[in-house]
Amino acid sequence: MLKDDQFWISDDKAKLDMSVIKGYLARSYWAGQRLEEIIERSVQNSLCYGIYRAEGQVGFARVVTDDATIYYLCDVFIDEEFRGMGLGKKLVQYITQSERFRNIPGMLGTRDAHELYEQFEFRRDGDILMRRRPDHMRS
Repeated sequence: MLKDDQFWISDDKAKLDMSVIKGYLARSYWAGQRLEEIIERSVQNSLCYGIYRAEGQVGFARVVTDDATIYYLCDVFIDEEFRGMGLGKKLVQYITQSERFRNIPGMLGTRDAHELYEQFEFRRDGDILMRRRPDHMRS
């Protein structure tokens, strides 16, 4: 868990606010058509990270992985009210620099956040797909 004075990140699924997650994903370009039951199942079967403040959840990310050869970073969001505060960077850094994922190849898809992910060594592979080589292969 990462914690500062105002915000913290946790991978404890018990802390997740499914109404926040479903609400944001329903507004997103990538998951707006996803059924609520599919969102619930995806959360149950993935590693999930929430970013919180005292009043509740303000961001989310989900990781699908085999813990050996690949991880897929998806459904990353920061609530519109909290953007511009560096929270997306903190969340992506927390995940990509964790012992669990720093030495596993990563991938994700985005139409509009390439610059964010490039800060964490993801490289474009076409218009939407991005890939990240493991730390030990970049050193």
